Amino acid sequence: MTTKKADAPAGDNGVAPATTIDPSGAPAQIVPDVNLDHPAVDNDPRANTTADQNRIDFNDPTIPGHVAVARNLGLKADDEK
Repeated sequence: MTTKKADAPAGDNGVAPATTIDPSGAPAQIVPDVNLDHPAVDNDPRANTTADQNRIDFNDPTIPGHVAVARNLGLKADDEK
């Protein structure tokens, strides 16, 4: 008889729990069998961007994205003038 993965006993999955949080807010975990060179994995999400683009904080839920961009570039959005 085969054992379905759903029926397999829970145990050590080989991945240590996260102890830190990345700046993105994601738990920092190292998964040993992830191939970072695989085409489906974006191992450099900030490639071809500028320092100004990467400095923009989109995590403020009280303002729309275009206002966040304008403020971070030292400008005023059209609806803030």
